[in-house]
Amino acid sequence: MPNSPAAPLPEDNASHSAPSLSPFHLAIQVHDLAAARKFYGERLGCPEGRSAETWVDFDFFGHQFVCHLNKQKTNESLAYNEVDGHGVPVPHFGVVLDLAAWSELAERLTALEINFVIAPYIRFAGEPGEQGTMFFFDPSGNAIEIKGFRDLRSLFAK
Repeated sequence: MPNSPAAPLPEDNASHSAPSLSPFHLAIQVHDLAAARKFYGERLGCPEGRSAETWVDFDFFGHQFVCHLNKQKTNESLAYNEVDGHGVPVPHFGVVLDLAAWSELAERLTALEINFVIAPYIRFAGEPGEQGTMFFFDPSGNAIEIKGFRDLRSLFAK
């Protein structure tokens, strides 16, 4: 049977757990695989999976994330959009965590002296969709956002 999207939670579900999700697969370009291994494996704590001479995959918080080597990679098309008083780098990718895991990761990355584009803070405070957020770049200039929610079911709240 093919993999199908997770069923939505019933309206009367009193638990605070998020619906189960299918893992995504994302492949990006990096200019240096050794730097990618150090950053994603050691700094972010993502276990390494399969690899070859020109690529390596990681378990990125339960998702299949692959770094493909392109020694000529540049970020000429990177832009910044105004969101909540901050310049958000676009394009970017990331993961949504529960707020406790987000806070723990924010503390660890701060201690590792990650150069944040947007330092960890609470965005949209007191509004639907309130979330912790932080932005930073990997060594190849790929923008990453990590979000944290108290209740993951509010991910798409209006």
